[in-house]
Amino acid sequence: MTVNEPPMRIRNSLRPAVALLGITLTASLPVRGAVVNLNPTADAFVTTGPANNLATNNYGGAGALAVSAAGSSQGEFQSVMRFDTSGAKSSFDSLYGAGLWSVQSVTLQLSAAAPNNAIFNANNAGSFELTWMQNDGWTEGTGNPNTPGTGGITYSALQSTFINPGVDEALGTFSHDGSSSGTFIYTLSPSSGLVTDLLAGDLVSLRLSAADTTVSYFFDSRSFGTAADRPLLSITAAPEPGTVSLLVLGGLLYTIRERTQPRRRRGAIHDAA
Repeated sequence: MTVNEPPMRIRNSLRPAVALLGITLTASLPVRGAVVNLNPTADAFVTTGPANNLATNNYGGAGALAVSAAGSSQGEFQSVMRFDTSGAKSSFDSLYGAGLWSVQSVTLQLSAAAPNNAIFNANNAGSFELTWMQNDGWTEGTGNPNTPGTGGITYSALQSTFINPGVDEALGTFSHDGSSSGTFIYTLSPSSGLVTDLLAGDLVSLRLSAADTTVSYFFDSRSFGTAADRPLLSITAAPEPGTVSLLVLGGLLYTIRERTQPRRRRGAIHDAA
């Protein structure tokens, strides 16, 4: 069986379209995303104290945060931080189009420090966990280790009101080597609640707590004097692969149509007159 080849002119005109097809196939591969970095808009540590004597104190104005295991000499510490992701959504919408992007990864950067007040436990190696909180309604408060506050988030309020077992979602368990300096970056698991908040540009609350019986981790808060040492949430997003492929495929089809249609003979309109 013999197959007739298209005329040479049509074959030559298809070459650019074939090259564009290669671009389309490449466009279906993962695209390197854009990154938006956010500092917390609120954060605070809470603690039981060595004898459950500090559980109703607020420390939201402190320049540091802490995580310590229950049973530590100075008591258990947990920390919460909240991020406003509306600006990130606006940036990604402007770059890729509203609803035409997805979250590729989320990381949290923390800067370890040396405890500077007797209220804290010394740094010690161990594991801690990060949790996405469904309830964003907690208040940072203005208390500090030297002058605790009476308003804002406290250990007792966190446990009784703002932690929702079965609704809050685990974002990962991470190791701390006991360092009192250095910057550390943790890649969070993309839980459904976290991703939903990011896509909607909603508030995102994170809780840090001990995952074993030894960890004690002291790190800078959003109120710390050096901006580069404050907690940093980095969100990486990229356009949906289908969006890119469809745009390029549309260009491919247009090119094929334009290059394979017979061109009108020059002067045809004049001759018809």
